[in-house]
Amino acid sequence: MTKLELAAVRRLEFTPCAHRILESEEIRLEGVMSGISHGTELALYRGTSPFASRSFDTERRLFVDSGSAYPVALGYEWVGRVVETGAGVSGFRVGDLVHLPAPHAESHVCSLAQMGAWGVDGPLPGGIEPEAACFLSQISIAVQAVQDARILLGDSIIVFGLGVLGLFAVRLARLSGAGRVVAVDPLPDRRQRAEAWGADAVLDPRDCDPGSRLKDHAPGADIAIEFSGVAAALHQAIRTLRPGGRCVAAGFYQGGAAALNLGEEWLHNRITMVASTRGWGNAHRAHPRWDRARIARWAVELLDRGWMDPSSLVTRRRSYEEAPQVFADLDDRPEDSLKTLLIYGKSGSDRK
Repeated sequence: MTKLELAAVRRLEFTPCAHRILESEEIRLEGVMSGISHGTELALYRGTSPFASRSFDTERRLFVDSGSAYPVALGYEWVGRVVETGAGVSGFRVGDLVHLPAPHAESHVCSLAQMGAWGVDGPLPGGIEPEAACFLSQISIAVQAVQDARILLGDSIIVFGLGVLGLFAVRLARLSGAGRVVAVDPLPDRRQRAEAWGADAVLDPRDCDPGSRLKDHAPGADIAIEFSGVAAALHQAIRTLRPGGRCVAAGFYQGGAAALNLGEEWLHNRITMVASTRGWGNAHRAHPRWDRARIARWAVELLDRGWMDPSSLVTRRRSYEEAPQVFADLDDRPEDSLKTLLIYGKSGSDRK
């Protein structure tokens, strides 16, 4: 059994998974499939993530110089089947399908305590297929962003960046009572998908200034949710808002932000800008009512109730053994794929 590690910028390696006897409340699982995050994982792969050369001091809440971060594990959407349980395990049986926010690997060992902190209290409901389960962490990220937006019934929403997370935000904004949802992305296929997921209108930022377009006939949007991770898009999101509006910055921003002109609309329209991330021990803004575990459970409910169906978003399926070439292809042409899955234990050759 192996796990996938990023040994250096753009260099992936397979390393052995340590095999040991289970503790009483531990579970061993073998991989079925895992999903690649085209934002976070590609940033690490390319070395453009702040984590490439710095680490986050969780006690002081500061990024600090730490030298090379490699090797580093990639991935946080992993689906596997239980193959062994410790003597003290209840609620899980051999053969159960489980989703973990864990890296790409052929096998994982996890304790009940860790799984509980993640919101994994039992196997996936029988109606949720492995491919759909490979979106659960990303659904959770989008849920938190929409909750951070604090949408009121009838609010006008604009979403920038229509990758998987942005598309989920469009759908969740509609479920949250948005009166109008506008979606922005330069790729036509993604704009079409946004309309299918509930957007009332879509804009190509290459053909228009979204801020001017929205404000030609209305005061602007109440809330903007920015998922592209591009500073220029974050600035455009702020421009679309009416005075006193809220901008949720939920993308993985890298490098500087020269295009983010805070002396313009952000300052003069008194825009509230909210950072949205669920990692690194950040408490939910509605804590203790909501936390990471409850969001994860709600993501499962959204799939189980049929309120979200991400199966159509899978654009590429490849075998786990092909991972180094898969990442190289995504690095070269990220716009060609919306969601890539790595398949374990059987052929993962592309079926689309």
